[in-house]
Amino acid sequence: MSKISEEKEPAGDSRVQWIMFVIVIPALFAVTFALVILNFAGINVFESAREIGAKIPGVSRLIQPSETASMKKAEKHIVGLEAEIKNKEAKVEQLQSKMDNKNKEAERLKLEKQQLEEQIDELAAIQTENKRAFKDIVRTYETMSPKSAAPILAKMESDEALKILTNIKPDTLSAIMEKMSPEEAAKYTELLTNEGDNSRQD
Repeated sequence: MSKISEEKEPAGDSRVQWIMFVIVIPALFAVTFALVILNFAGINVFESAREIGAKIPGVSRLIQPSETASMKKAEKHIVGLEAEIKNKEAKVEQLQSKMDNKNKEAERLKLEKQQLEEQIDELAAIQTENKRAFKDIVRTYETMSPKSAAPILAKMESDEALKILTNIKPDTLSAIMEKMSPEEAAKYTELLTNEGDNSRQD
């Protein structure tokens, strides 16, 4: 009896081995080979299987809920990231705009400064030229005879004549005043005295 059972067991083992070697292993090899070929052909087998499984009523319940939840979560996360990117881009644009405006303002101020410096230089040159011209006028009156200078100064505006008389040498001034009429001499003497008092107070 024990011999019969011993003989039966190897027959069962050999049948399982036969099924493994003849059916299961070749089938697994064929499926693997087919998956590799389809993958090289550009067909996503797993995605296709998921789509087919989603259409089958019993399987779709197993696949869809977790997949839909994760897909929704991923989509929500993507939307959040896109919104964050847009906010960052808007901030970058604002900062760029501010920087451009500041650069333009700095350029404008630089140009204004340059123009003001040019105006200052121009006015300084004019002032120097005016001083030189005035010195030449004073020198001219100093070289003129007092008899010729007195009537010219008397006909001038008081301010202009006074300005010349205050810059003439004292000996030339006294000679010119002698050649003026007593009224003109008195007027300019008073103006020169007031001018001297004002300059001392300053």
